Amino acid sequence: MTVRKLIGILVLLFPVAVTAQVLDIEVTGIAQPTPVAVVPFGWEGETPDMPFDVAKVITDDLKRSGRFAPIAEEKMLQKPTDGADIDFQDWSFVGVEAVVVGKVTQTGANAYELRFWLFDVFGRKQLFGYRMPASRGTMRIAAHRAADMIYEKLTGIKGVFGTKVAYVTAKRQGEGQLYSLIVSDYDGENDYTIMESNDPIMSPAWSPDSRQLAYVSFEDNKSSIFVQTLRTGNRFQVSSKPGINGAPSFSPDGRKLVVTLGGVDGNLDIHVLDINTRRTTRLTTSRSIDTEGTWSPDGRYIYFTSDRSGGPQIYRVRATGGTPERVTYEGSYNARPRLSPDGKKLAMLHNDRGNYRIAVMNLDRKDLLVLSTGRQDESPSFAPNSDILIYATRQGRDGVLETVSADGLIRQKMASGAGGDVREPVWSPFPRF
Repeated sequence: MTVRKLIGILVLLFPVAVTAQVLDIEVTGIAQPTPVAVVPFGWEGETPDMPFDVAKVITDDLKRSGRFAPIAEEKMLQKPTDGADIDFQDWSFVGVEAVVVGKVTQTGANAYELRFWLFDVFGRKQLFGYRMPASRGTMRIAAHRAADMIYEKLTGIKGVFGTKVAYVTAKRQGEGQLYSLIVSDYDGENDYTIMESNDPIMSPAWSPDSRQLAYVSFEDNKSSIFVQTLRTGNRFQVSSKPGINGAPSFSPDGRKLVVTLGGVDGNLDIHVLDINTRRTTRLTTSRSIDTEGTWSPDGRYIYFTSDRSGGPQIYRVRATGGTPERVTYEGSYNARPRLSPDGKKLAMLHNDRGNYRIAVMNLDRKDLLVLSTGRQDESPSFAPNSDILIYATRQGRDGVLETVSADGLIRQKMASGAGGDVREPVWSPFPRF
């Protein structure tokens, strides 16, 4: 069986989009954002200038969230760097609802302390203050963590500014394509390539601790599943059975993968693979196509796509085995299931009047909300706070990424700054510090 035919079978149930590095982020649709102010941070150190603009990262993070509208520096009537110097009257005049002030202090050759305070202007009170250590190399991480804390305090939702995104790209190279698996910060910064190949790379999936990625590679004219450690670059093959090896997804404990396996006849079924022993347990035995398995956050169920009812729909089966039960009934086409980390929502690719769009089902109420607006959207992935999704879509001839809040009110576009196609995004879990 050729690589081309293998790819065709793997993506039979859902349309495909493909890059270049460096993601430019644009807020394209928002609810009414809250006006806030992030005052330029003070600096106490050996050099005239601060080594890193912490306030700018916090400002950009809050603005990119779509929920906040930071005012420009020139509109600030005062620029305090300490919470004791806040004048609530001045901030009321410019119409902001919350103010962030702070300073960076050098404490050693490559050691710094970041301090910041958040104030409620209407309530005329401090909401919280915090300090954290940093080095030149970790200053951006510290700034993202500060933005996460501010965002959570103001919204009640955990921030995801310190998380990462993995995605696949393909650039034309001579007569073929160069495929890359890329990891970047949520804001598109610090992107780096962990895998390049002239053969397709598909279906990246994060481990629960964010330290590894599983993916499918078509090296040597066959599909194989690899697991790669990000810090070292070391990778190992976990499945290369005859026929198809596809769609890996880590179990919540990180010890197993749910995978799609099919013999040379191309019949696809859901299996659980133990990463250490490489032993597989077959969960589905239908003659239909069963693919794209994903674990429920509690590890009890595996959700997957199957055409056993005549068209692609989402089913679930106990991780220990049993009879699959159908989950989706609205519409003739529902595929690529992805559970929110809180276990309350199910994202999918849904046929909406002839357009393939991202939809979310509330698992308690069973209602379906279509979130995206494209004609060929794909690959939904929840942020670890369960409040935002990232997915791939088309912009003219190019593939781009978009994010949308789970209520559909806030939308962003993430296009490749170098042009080309971007696809198969997956959002990392929260980092473990």
